[in-house]
Amino acid sequence: LRSPELADRGQKLGEFIRFNTSFPPTLSELAILITARHWTAQYEWYAHARIAREAGIDAAVIEAIAKRERPPLDTEEAEIVYDFCTENYATHRVGDALYARAVGAFGEKGVAELIGIMGYYSLVAMTLNVFELSVPEGEPEPLSL
Repeated sequence: LRSPELADRGQKLGEFIRFNTSFPPTLSELAILITARHWTAQYEWYAHARIAREAGIDAAVIEAIAKRERPPLDTEEAEIVYDFCTENYATHRVGDALYARAVGAFGEKGVAELIGIMGYYSLVAMTLNVFELSVPEGEPEPLSL
């Protein structure tokens, strides 16, 4: 609303990121939840925790990420996504060994798409936070600071 052209262009990227990457919804939503938790983006978490459950992510995984704890992940691919996202957010880099694991699992295209998921949803999270868009009225904020 505050920059319609930016929003329109961002929406095109968002469509690709949400629906057309090489990642299945479980891995994509895992990366989105990690991003929402990193930014403590209440509305992003509120919306995507539901989508993550519908995609098949276990409630224990969602709860652990909300608490900033390592979740009980059941696949090597999910472990790599978790490690990649959390290391990148913590250090602003990904070490060589983890990068090699990610390329081995997803290829270079997949690694680029994972970075795109993180980047796009970071843009969304920052926008929601700066303009103070929170959960619907009457709903509790799902994340502690």
